Amino acid sequence: MSDFRVFIGGSAGSIAPIKTILSSLPTDFNLIITLIIHSSGDNNTSMIEAIASCCTLTVIEISDKEIVKPNTIYLAPGGYHLYVENINSYSLSVDKKEHYCRPAIDLLFTSAAETFGKHCIAILLSGANEDGTEGLLNVKRHGGLTIVQSPELSQVSIMPKIAIERGAATKVLSPKEISHLLLEYND
Repeated sequence: MSDFRVFIGGSAGSIAPIKTILSSLPTDFNLIITLIIHSSGDNNTSMIEAIASCCTLTVIEISDKEIVKPNTIYLAPGGYHLYVENINSYSLSVDKKEHYCRPAIDLLFTSAAETFGKHCIAILLSGANEDGTEGLLNVKRHGGLTIVQSPELSQVSIMPKIAIERGAATKVLSPKEISHLLLEYND
């Protein structure tokens, strides 16, 4: 298993870029990917099916104290905040909403930054509020790589634009470029 961990956050308009990013990853892709998408929790089964239909890796919804396994994509459950508990597991919380959201991207990215430091890759996609920017800044402060979807290619460009304006993006890339970058880190 690689030392790097990938955390992808998004909101409105993020399913299409997620599918593009994941569709070219091979079955033996060894970076563990954690997805956090703003949702109420009512549609996670269909979201898992949609994501699984485009990639060869196993896609599962995270349970509290879930132990990570290689070749798996983990999806945060709707209605819960998600934290990296340690290098091998997650924890869930029903603490108050952040940016009107639960799960909140900032909380996951911040806990990932604190746990993985320079081995953290955080990616922020399309969305309609500022959630994710502070988390990206924390990843940057800990030496990790921060990537923001190009606003011009985002269905809803508010999240990417705010992240770029606040200096949270190490790289601004298209979904296809993000996929190529992840393949480079997989080697």
